[in-house]
Amino acid sequence: MIKIYRKTATIKAEQFDGSDEMVKKYNITLPMPLDPDYTINTLEGDMVLGVGGWIATGVNGEHWPITDDVFKKTYAELPVIPENVAYVIRQGKIGSDYKLGWAFYAAYTVHWRASVSNWILMHQETFARAWLDGYQVEEDE
Repeated sequence: MIKIYRKTATIKAEQFDGSDEMVKKYNITLPMPLDPDYTINTLEGDMVLGVGGWIATGVNGEHWPITDDVFKKTYAELPVIPENVAYVIRQGKIGSDYKLGWAFYAAYTVHWRASVSNWILMHQETFARAWLDGYQVEEDE
């Protein structure tokens, strides 16, 4: 029986713009006169990389190219959440091994400061996605 799977690892990725800075950063080979594509060295050997494609970086620092259309179908940026909400996730998952349902219950019963509970309740899908997949913390302005 065929089962359905989802990706579980997060990656870092940067869209390739053809700049000298990115060529140097990723040790990319410049295109030949009649070949419009760049090449990037990966664990599987040299692979084609076009401007507008993405350079993914894996958990061990390895790089590989992903075309823009495949990238957009496969990956979504991690949600951005406030630091005080990130603290709730860290405490719930790491400090106490609480479950996601507990976090929503605690938000409804105003277990935390009202601003944290209100944010969680107003952004329930974002909070759940951050809890399950990871998150980025809002940068202070």
